Amino acid sequence: MITIEWLRQFRIAGYALFDILVSLFGIYLLSPLLSKLFLFFRIKVPKNNWVFLTLPLGILIHILVGTITPMTKSFLDMNSNYVLKVIVIVLTIIGIRGIKILKKSSHK
Repeated sequence: MITIEWLRQFRIAGYALFDILVSLFGIYLLSPLLSKLFLFFRIKVPKNNWVFLTLPLGILIHILVGTITPMTKSFLDMNSNYVLKVIVIVLTIIGIRGIKILKKSSHK
């Protein structure tokens, strides 16, 4: 039987490929719900943008809850891991680009 530990042994740059893929797929599945939720607050977030924001939001949430994962630790290390920092910044910029704040409709 395949276990999670076996699936997590496959790594890219030291990060478990399984964890990254499950996160991306999970956000992809949740993106319609998340977009509808944000529309309630008049913020239009395209469904595809959620996938780009997966890693940046994941790092931010891990910092906020105090869970330091290997990727969070690498991102917070000021003296190395510049490729990761650039990737996260680029994903953040791409993810934010399509977001729009909707104005109140003025029905008379």
